[in-house]
Amino acid sequence: MNPEAYSLSYSRKVLALIFCVSLVNYVDRQVLYAVFPLLKTDLRLSDAQLGFLASSFMIVYMCFAPFVGYFGDRVRRPLIVGVSAIFWSVATLASGFIHGYGQLVGTRSAVGIGEAGYGTVSPSYLAEWFPVEKRGRVMALYALAIPVGSAIGYLAGGYLGQRYGWRNAFFIVAVPGVLLGIAALFFKETPEKRQRPERVPFSAYSALLRNKTYMLVAFSMAIGTFSVGGLAAWMPSFFVRNFGLSVARAGLLFGTVTVLAGIGGNLAGGWAADWLHKRTKRGYFIVGYLSFFLSMPFGAAAMVADSLNMCLAMVFLAEFFVFMHSGPYHAAIVETVPVPMRSMAFALAIFILHAFGDAVSPYLVGLVSDAAGLNVAIFLSVLYLFFGGITSIIAGEVYVGSGLAFQQNVEMQDLTPPLEQL
Repeated sequence: MNPEAYSLSYSRKVLALIFCVSLVNYVDRQVLYAVFPLLKTDLRLSDAQLGFLASSFMIVYMCFAPFVGYFGDRVRRPLIVGVSAIFWSVATLASGFIHGYGQLVGTRSAVGIGEAGYGTVSPSYLAEWFPVEKRGRVMALYALAIPVGSAIGYLAGGYLGQRYGWRNAFFIVAVPGVLLGIAALFFKETPEKRQRPERVPFSAYSALLRNKTYMLVAFSMAIGTFSVGGLAAWMPSFFVRNFGLSVARAGLLFGTVTVLAGIGGNLAGGWAADWLHKRTKRGYFIVGYLSFFLSMPFGAAAMVADSLNMCLAMVFLAEFFVFMHSGPYHAAIVETVPVPMRSMAFALAIFILHAFGDAVSPYLVGLVSDAAGLNVAIFLSVLYLFFGGITSIIAGEVYVGSGLAFQQNVEMQDLTPPLEQL
């Protein structure tokens, strides 16, 4: 068999697997938001309590990620992907058996543990199966799982929750993750990783904190995640309250808009980033700041729209543009960090983007909603995207100014002390 043909064929299998696992990841995560109105009634919860369900998941997710990232650079990554998928799926299943708010917080936190394992290792594992000139598009395809999986979560959660009850919604969406997790256990590690078996200590996280480009990318993603997290948690409830929609119809409409905007935005962002990257070192970052700045006015317009159709159109455009930065910035992290530290890099990025993003935004939006109304709360979270555009501009300037110091072919000693001294 031609090794190159085998590599291409296997790379596509890896892409299919990682995309499907990531898809289920977001289905299991977002189904909760679709059944918020049902949980509010059944368990008699406030908006702040509902928001904390999302925040508790994110807090555990981001805190657990750095530890998994450390082992992710030492253990065969497909093993971590498989075990993680099975773990979070079982936790999702358990969410359907709870009898009180405290138990639900516990099961959603357990989902965060499983998803942290997957999220830290899958981006670098997937990217390493493809050449540099294709990574923007590949990571954009990977990022497509966010809107597509979220949309399926809203659609399935809204439909199943209203028709069969919110408990059965959790039961049903948990099954695919177990099957995909078992399949992942049999996949191979990348050739690039096998050729760079160096192991770095936990203290090497300090080297990532000194990588200015990497840190600016991570904080830019955190700002985007803050706003997207607020939309993800509260837009179905926004449609229920402002336009009198049923839970199922609100989930259907927001899910449809999200998946269409996500597909278009991610593909456009990945293509534009690869095209620009061949012409300027700022390619990834140009797409990044345009993504943030262009999404703001449409998100703001959605909050003041006086008709459902106009609101949906504005939400679509806001999400289309905000999703454009995801693929390029995943590729930027791979490019700015050497092979033996990539799981750690994504683990720290997960901590940063959720600690300063959607670990707090659903709860904060809920608090502001209780005090001033949901429209005002979402409007403020959209305006926050302005700062993501600013940090993206600075990241591009720092990256160009750093020369080749943080390019993909960097040697380990550029970011850490020599391995033999660690």
